[in-house]
Amino acid sequence: MSIAPNRDTILCMSLAARPGTFGVRFHNHLYDQLGLDYYYKAMTTDDLPAAVGGIRALGIRGCGVSMPFKEACIPLVDELDASASAIDSINTIVNDNGHLKAYNTDYLAIRQLLDKHAVDPQTSFALRGSGGMAKAVASAMRDAGMSNGLIIARNYETGRALADSCGYPWQAELGDSRPQLLVNVTPIGMSGGDQAQELSFERAAIEAAQQVLDVVALPWQTPLITAALELGKPVITGLEVIAIQALEQFVLYTGVRPTAEQVCLATEYARG
Repeated sequence: MSIAPNRDTILCMSLAARPGTFGVRFHNHLYDQLGLDYYYKAMTTDDLPAAVGGIRALGIRGCGVSMPFKEACIPLVDELDASASAIDSINTIVNDNGHLKAYNTDYLAIRQLLDKHAVDPQTSFALRGSGGMAKAVASAMRDAGMSNGLIIARNYETGRALADSCGYPWQAELGDSRPQLLVNVTPIGMSGGDQAQELSFERAAIEAAQQVLDVVALPWQTPLITAALELGKPVITGLEVIAIQALEQFVLYTGVRPTAEQVCLATEYARG
């Protein structure tokens, strides 16, 4: 850091079952570039109420929230922004003098990326997953006017609930469906997990698809993304998702919006 941590340093953090390094490197690199007296640290917890209480009690400015805490944190905060209340899932907590307000910048990131990649609202898609991140992605796609969707989830209760809330049908498996866009919102392909080397969709479906979106960021080149690139398919990667959602968190915490060049430098540094 260009500014050494001191008693006036403003602390930000993240909570995840498996803390990663992207947010730490991204946020701290931007603090460094902009000369802000902030410091960011990734953490985990086995006592979520105490951890969220600590954000309030210790004056921690902001907290990123990752799996599996995105829904469990909701009753622990004081207010939900529209981006979070609409989908009952949060990924960001901002502390204003002890008042904890929650947001969902995952939703904002997906909306931006659908526009950036000019995804046609008429595109048919299948989304695999039914957790908090899946809620954000499915809701963003619904709100972008994408009505021809399908939720794929082995968990009947959460899969049907997500499908019903967004107005899509549900299936336990993709089967013979061949949508134009495949969307993975599960840990399949994530480094360090049991399914790190697995494809989230069968190869025949990837071959038939026109585009692929995978929210897994570490590594960004998952087996699904690798297969799609080998077939010459356009992709939207988890690295793009995590960079935009982290940027929007940064703005909420600091009130400062970095330049595109500064964000690019921070993203490249965070990739390692």
